[in-house]
Amino acid sequence: MPNTPRKPGVVVPFDPPAGATDRGVGGAAVGSFPLAAGVLFGLGLGGFFDGIVLHQILQWHHMLTSAGYPADSVVNLRINTLFDGIFHASTYVFVAAGLVVLWRAAHRRHAWWSTRLLVGTMLIGFGAFNVVEGIVDHHLLGLHHVNETVARDQWLYWDLGFLAWGVLMLLGGWALVRSGRARSGRVADAEAESAARRAAWPRR
Repeated sequence: MPNTPRKPGVVVPFDPPAGATDRGVGGAAVGSFPLAAGVLFGLGLGGFFDGIVLHQILQWHHMLTSAGYPADSVVNLRINTLFDGIFHASTYVFVAAGLVVLWRAAHRRHAWWSTRLLVGTMLIGFGAFNVVEGIVDHHLLGLHHVNETVARDQWLYWDLGFLAWGVLMLLGGWALVRSGRARSGRVADAEAESAARRAAWPRR
């Protein structure tokens, strides 16, 4: 619908773009953060931490060291290196997908996002990785354990600590997301109110 012609001294109501609402264009909340992007980043970073720190730097385990391929020969080490690489490639895909989601959301609109949303969703992804990888690889399949350099009867404690760490990150991330959503909503409401006041101001 075209804007109403202005007459001198007459306040003209603001005509929003087609499909816009008081919460944004197309009914979407102003400043809506793409939560999936943060979760994907967290999944990827969790995998990178596991692969780089635990597999390579500390060398506590490799992908198949408890699945019949202990790192006690060149052949077994080559097999583990291959599967470590496949594991790293999958975590790289998570990070790349998160970047695509974030870019698509940011490219469509200019929005203010609370930092807590990014940090919180990354913690959720990181924690989810720890919980899933810990349950599946450490406990169900027994492919490897968190720290295989300690006595075997201590492996379970390290595995359980890894799971507890993941759960704590999930809880902390969820709390940050809730806080960040509320904060972003307050900023969006303030910006909408400011825009409405500017639109209603008499134009000269």
